[in-house]
Amino acid sequence: MCFAATCIAQPLPRDVLAPFIAPPMSLGEKVNDEGVWQLLNSGGTQAGYVFETEPMAPLPGFSGAAINVLVVLDLEGRFLDVQLISHNEPIFVSGLPEKLFFDFFKQYRGHSISDSLVVGSPYGAGSDGSALVYLDGVTKGTASVRIAHESILAATLKVAREKMNGISTGPPAYPDMDYVEELSWDDLVAEGIAARKTVLNRDIDAIFAGTLWEDDDPEAKENPDAPYLDLWVIDLGAPSIAQAVLSEGGLEELQQFMSISTTDEPVLVIDTARHGLVTEDFVRNTSPDLISAEQGGFPIAFRDSDIYVELNDALPDALHDGAALILRTDRRLGFDPTADWVLRIKALRKHGSFQPELGSVDLELTHATPERFYARVEAVKPVPPWVDALRNRQADLIVLGVFLTALLAVLGLRLNRLAGHRHFAAIRLGVLAFVTCFIGWWGQGQLSIATPLAVARTALEGGSYAFLLYDPFSLAIWGVTILGFVLWGRGLFCGWLCPFGALQEFAHHLGRILRLPQIEPSQVWDGRLKWIKYGVLAALVLMLLTAPARLDKAIEVEPFKTAITTFFLREWYYVAYAVGLLVLSMVLFKGFCRYVCPLGAVMAIGGLVRGQDWIERRDECGSPCQLCKVKCSYGAIKKTGEIQYSECFQCLDCVTIHDDRTQCVPLILAAKRRPSEVAAE
Repeated sequence: MCFAATCIAQPLPRDVLAPFIAPPMSLGEKVNDEGVWQLLNSGGTQAGYVFETEPMAPLPGFSGAAINVLVVLDLEGRFLDVQLISHNEPIFVSGLPEKLFFDFFKQYRGHSISDSLVVGSPYGAGSDGSALVYLDGVTKGTASVRIAHESILAATLKVAREKMNGISTGPPAYPDMDYVEELSWDDLVAEGIAARKTVLNRDIDAIFAGTLWEDDDPEAKENPDAPYLDLWVIDLGAPSIAQAVLSEGGLEELQQFMSISTTDEPVLVIDTARHGLVTEDFVRNTSPDLISAEQGGFPIAFRDSDIYVELNDALPDALHDGAALILRTDRRLGFDPTADWVLRIKALRKHGSFQPELGSVDLELTHATPERFYARVEAVKPVPPWVDALRNRQADLIVLGVFLTALLAVLGLRLNRLAGHRHFAAIRLGVLAFVTCFIGWWGQGQLSIATPLAVARTALEGGSYAFLLYDPFSLAIWGVTILGFVLWGRGLFCGWLCPFGALQEFAHHLGRILRLPQIEPSQVWDGRLKWIKYGVLAALVLMLLTAPARLDKAIEVEPFKTAITTFFLREWYYVAYAVGLLVLSMVLFKGFCRYVCPLGAVMAIGGLVRGQDWIERRDECGSPCQLCKVKCSYGAIKKTGEIQYSECFQCLDCVTIHDDRTQCVPLILAAKRRPSEVAAE
């Protein structure tokens, strides 16, 4: 099993992944051993990354196997494509149309990894102004798509952190347009909002000293104390700062630019010395060839914003005479104006006249703008999936909770009184109707052998059990069922909470009304047939260990998905199988439950933890009275009168007989003896 798990986690080879990439894009070289590849554009240049989710985030689905999804990201962290590669989710393997699962992943296209993506519908006041981006789930399959979504996010953020330099996965700081502060040029300089870097000619000579280019700047030699670079850097994103630096016309042009480029951060750079900011080959609206920047070890992509720079008259004359540019960078790529970042100006020298050799050094200036000028979208972290699942099913869970609490209270405290009620049959059928309609068809709370097998697979592979939390409705039923093991054995679920079991019981009553002949296996054959369900369970466990890929089809031995999950809307052979079992129940009381159901075998084994014999017996039960045994439709009472709890479905018929003075033979005989005893006295 460990070997199989290792094989499953291996990244797919190139020949399998390449067809998933749509032209003109293509699959490049492999980046690491976790299945991350380069994405190449039509010119052969890297345009992003391609990777699978399973090798990096193998979150188990409801089958216990991971959902493998192919993700294609561009270099800015946008989803170019998301495609489903493989899965074993029972609801989509045979149940809901698989196309719904494939279509779900199309919603990622165009979104960024910095978006707060969640699966579901807006909770509370809706989505207006929300920092969350909602992806539509799949009805009846929401739990599976949530697992897939979590896997996509986990794998994608891992790639972003390790491979995509400068990509931010959180909300960036943005200028606070409501913050107003009167600032003078002196204020800007005193606080470092206007940062300055001065390099004299002798300083640049000292930097090039000892190199090939040390004597290639005569002007520096002639005027060593004159400025070579007098660089000013001011972030204009904050309105108060821009107003203090720019003229009225310059401020208006900047505001027009920012109204269009809402995520760009404008930065003013001025050089009042002889170095300058660009070369003769510079083209407006491109990246200046002499300027670069970085923050936190990651490059910052600066471009000219092509804005005419007109400074405020209050600024020193030297600044008005200098070379000025307003650069821009996209905050979504990780630039934080309030954290230290480094601007680099490249100083160039040429040696020789014919094909001169070029030398360069970087002159650095560190800058940051005070936090008070900026605001941040509060990092709205999507709630854990299990919390979101609880919210989405809040009303259903309340109704289910009330029902389960009432059922446990009645069966635990007033069981005998319930069994003796004159309308007990009607009450039981009413409960079973509620279970079928609300818990089954509406709530999708039909428990299945798929869950215990998935838990077993997760235990073997050492995975996470978090997938159980994605379906809180079914988990609540599992919790009550397990509690029922201790109190009553298998009977609580099989007799009261199983929607398909309830359907079989209704089918049996219909057969009685139609006066269909009933099949009653002999005691010997009944005992033999009851072992079939354990054989089916053993076969499924063996398949789990040897051929897990085929397990999803084998689980179809349960008709639950057809009859309950999809309401008989499936391929004809599945429908024929489920309907056939219901027809069989019309003549053989709950034949599937008693003889074939692998989940029933699990329930019987779980019932071994039962703490007490909750069905009262008398000394006369079984010797000589056999009435309860004869009346038990499940064959759960031995000839000795002992209750076989592993086969008891808690129908309470024997409890009714036990307490009824008109049915219980020992009570009838005792009542007849009492008058004669009184007369004798």
